[in-house]
Amino acid sequence: MFGHFRWQSGCAAFMILGITTGTIAPLVIPTASFAQTSFIDVQSNYWAAEFIGQLAQRGIIAGFPDGSFRPEQAVTRAQFAAMIGKAFRKAPERQAVRFDDVPSSYWASSAIQDAYTTGFLSGYPGNRFEPNQNIPREQVLVSLSSGLDYKVSGNTESILQSYDDTNNISGYARSPVAAATSKQIVVNYPNIKFLNPKVTATRAQVAAFIYQALVSSNQASAINSPYIVALGEPTPTPTPTPSKPVAVTIPEGTVIPIRYEKAEKILVTKEEVAPLTLTVAQNVVTDKGTLVIPAGSQVVGELRPVKDKNGSQFVAQKLILTNNGQEYPINATTDVITKIETVKKGINTKTILRNTAFGAGAAAAVSIVTGDKAISAGEVLGGAAIGGLVGLFFGKKSVDLIAIDPQTDLQMTIGQNFQVSLK
Repeated sequence: MFGHFRWQSGCAAFMILGITTGTIAPLVIPTASFAQTSFIDVQSNYWAAEFIGQLAQRGIIAGFPDGSFRPEQAVTRAQFAAMIGKAFRKAPERQAVRFDDVPSSYWASSAIQDAYTTGFLSGYPGNRFEPNQNIPREQVLVSLSSGLDYKVSGNTESILQSYDDTNNISGYARSPVAAATSKQIVVNYPNIKFLNPKVTATRAQVAAFIYQALVSSNQASAINSPYIVALGEPTPTPTPTPSKPVAVTIPEGTVIPIRYEKAEKILVTKEEVAPLTLTVAQNVVTDKGTLVIPAGSQVVGELRPVKDKNGSQFVAQKLILTNNGQEYPINATTDVITKIETVKKGINTKTILRNTAFGAGAAAAVSIVTGDKAISAGEVLGGAAIGGLVGLFFGKKSVDLIAIDPQTDLQMTIGQNFQVSLK
């Protein structure tokens, strides 16, 4: 559900969009003739309004029972499979497979099989599809390029210089993204020069990508948008902004969703301070649709012990906006995390190492208690040198560590009114 914050006149009202509990499947409508094409949360001046309206009219995407579309809500791999299944008709090009994590009773089982057999999507090692995993923007573009058999026309690296964040594009995605760029299916809001490849794709962004793919195959008419990346043409100028910077205040108590993208779990000792850089998970916008903090912005801070609660807490220190590189000092914290994971001598360290990041103290503790020196080669956040911590845990047969789930434990609350300058 939306978090919607209002305060005194002179300040804007904010929505942190796309935060839900559990996984919500996109609604399916049987025919385009009865499709809902206007939504209570998509104003006519919203950057993706026309893309959304056109796809809704075709029955490719749909809204929710409350009349909303939730344009900033994250899209999962299963939801994306359902969308492309409605958008494109293509003969199978490979045999179906049964993914271990997609039972036949799963709501998107058929759509996932179709997306796989037609070449739009593939699985992961271990015969998994990860249907509930949020899909990054670069993966959406790779999927469309693969499924529609796009080829690069020109030099891949030259094309990718269109983006100021070209170095953030994964190796596997570079050629397909270049091909998608050549086909003009890339839509970058609010800054056409930033692809934000690893940021989770929103419903609005996926709508724009899919519609542009339909345009590229002559199945839809072109939409005039300043955010479509077009090679060899001058960069269009978006809607003019005020000549003087406007300071917008985000009020104390506002909750901003953040995540850690390098691991599925973080382990720290109860006593250590560990540096940590997190990512803003969803766009922060005013109730009029003005983007204030874009998804993908970085929050630099550290995990600190909270001794009276026997836990650990993330304390933010600096916010770096992804769209323009502006930096702001910020007063914000997460709730105190007190969940404990006990590591004992003789435990199988493979289960600990898998998708886990460690504070230096936790890495030293696990290494000494289990006798597995390889633990220090994993994802270590930093802090004190591991070698200097050995004496703290020598001879212990077990150690209790704070276990942090980045998907659920890292919601950051603003501690005092915070101003962002809109240029």
